[in-house]
Amino acid sequence: MPPNSPVPDRPGLRIAIAGAGIGGLTAALALAARGHTVTLAERRTAFSEVGAGLQLSPNASRILTDLGLGPSLRRAATEPSRVRIRGLASGRQIGEVALGPAMRERFGAPYLVIHRADLQTILLDAVRGRPGIRLLVGRSATAFAETQAGASLTLESESGRAETLAADLVVAADGIRSTLRACLDGRPLRPVGAAAWRATVPRDCAPPALRGDETGLWLGHGRHVVHYPIAGGERINLVAVLPQAGEDADWSAPGDPAQLRAAFADAAAPLADLLRLPEQWLVWTLADRRAAAPMARGRLALLGDAAHPVLPYLAQGAALAIEDAAVLAASLSGRQVPAALAAYATARGPRARTIQSQARRNGRIYHAGRLAAAARDAVMSRLGPARMTERYAWLYGWRPASDAAGA
Repeated sequence: MPPNSPVPDRPGLRIAIAGAGIGGLTAALALAARGHTVTLAERRTAFSEVGAGLQLSPNASRILTDLGLGPSLRRAATEPSRVRIRGLASGRQIGEVALGPAMRERFGAPYLVIHRADLQTILLDAVRGRPGIRLLVGRSATAFAETQAGASLTLESESGRAETLAADLVVAADGIRSTLRACLDGRPLRPVGAAAWRATVPRDCAPPALRGDETGLWLGHGRHVVHYPIAGGERINLVAVLPQAGEDADWSAPGDPAQLRAAFADAAAPLADLLRLPEQWLVWTLADRRAAAPMARGRLALLGDAAHPVLPYLAQGAALAIEDAAVLAASLSGRQVPAALAAYATARGPRARTIQSQARRNGRIYHAGRLAAAARDAVMSRLGPARMTERYAWLYGWRPASDAAGA
């Protein structure tokens, strides 16, 4: 059992989880650590995430560490010393956010950046090494039902063969296009008129000024770029967000490098040189949807993007799913399932909505026009690195309570 794992206080439940992304895998580990038996179903047959990094702020990294994953994270992740904020066209430094030792000292856990595939590998290895977890691949969740004995989850294989899992509860962690979310909240996704272009490049090919152990954030009118080292510091992850119409697309939609370069033709020299390097970009058209109301009912709980997609202006999509997993596991301690899931929904709904709202606000700040940008830049410059970090104490300082009612 991982360090700091609670000792189960009653016989474990049978739990079915739809989706083996970051949230589903973390939930499986957190639930198994409390003595529950977990079946984890994933529609994909291969686990790969190309051209995608993610950020693990202290509110997420401490949960993964408590699950026993600290040594693996330290080997695969990078710990940036700061976020350096610059004007996209001018290249002028606007401000900084202190990370590195300052983040660990203030919040008791590191701020890490990691390739999504590396984190998924760490989680998968842990799941496969846990006797209480069964992993089924090539199965899509198609239906949920409550029964007299508990709940059932219907799965369909790529060949069309259906099977039904019996469980005490079902967790829908099946992503932003969740099939099961409609059982609780049928509001549709709403395109927001922007897209995130993602790529990675070898670190030693990047302009020398952008090879440091830091996160770069470049702000421009209607656009921004983020980059940071991943893969043990060997590569740089690039995310460029720009206006783009269309419906939401999958991670693997290809983008034309010439289109990306044209959108950032006015970028400052080091950034322009960096954006010219990738030969392949993957495009994700951004979509938004309010957190499900409720996030759980009866014997069904939503988790991660299935419950509350978060726009990428606060770097909290993965972190929020990891938080969900920890609170869900704590909620089930000593309660009957419906009451436990009601406590989970009560604990998570307000925080999810707050983070969604702050991410939308950050997007407006990042992409501000000339006059608003001047005011933004003045505030960031005046605050300084430590006070910029402190503005997010409410976010990074969050810790899972032993009981979800106090979360």
